[in-house]
Amino acid sequence: MTFDPAPLNTPEGIGVWIGAALTFCIFSFLYKDNPFYKLAEHLFVGISAGYYIILNRWTVIFPNLLEPLWKAFHGKGTTERVGMFAAEQGDYRGWLLFPGILGLLLFTRLFGKIGWLSRWSLAVIIGVYAGLQTTGSAQGDFVAQVQGSLQPLWTGSLGSSLNAVIFTVGLVTSLLFFFFSREHKGALGVASKVGVFYLMIGFGAGYGYTVMSRTSLLIGRLQFLLEDWLGIVR
Repeated sequence: MTFDPAPLNTPEGIGVWIGAALTFCIFSFLYKDNPFYKLAEHLFVGISAGYYIILNRWTVIFPNLLEPLWKAFHGKGTTERVGMFAAEQGDYRGWLLFPGILGLLLFTRLFGKIGWLSRWSLAVIIGVYAGLQTTGSAQGDFVAQVQGSLQPLWTGSLGSSLNAVIFTVGLVTSLLFFFFSREHKGALGVASKVGVFYLMIGFGAGYGYTVMSRTSLLIGRLQFLLEDWLGIVR
């Protein structure tokens, strides 16, 4: 085992030392809330916000709004100068002014007296998003789940058939658990208890997956400290 910590005379080494210090600041929360943890937390939030602002500026706003508007108003990208709106020529880029104005209205929330103007933009965003998600979620989630639930109980293989039976019993009993029009007694009570059993298995698997993902993040940080920072190599 050798010990070769990151050097402090190179930009890369300085970055590694800063990363290690911030990692320990985050780990300090295991003891209690303290200024070092708050410093690292605020740095993370601020840098992430700045990064995504610049990212959206060059990947969303500029190519989808500013650049098309510039070409529309200056006649670039077409055979002749078409002006602001030229739907008759198949050019709808000028109409991007309206979503651009709605986007600017969102910033009126920073000003008290005209903050109510942002509600128009929020109403459009929520309405459009709800409309798109209604059809998108129905096709991508609901319909796909229904199709996945409609499977034959006998598939010609004992293993897959047993899996299909277990799945079908879990599906039916889990749905019956949420049937509140009757008191859960008798057969309905037994079925709902079986559904609770399946639900607990599902929640436990989800929680286990979450723990595993967080554990992988911890392992990544420990590898960074041991290998990149301290340079411990076996």
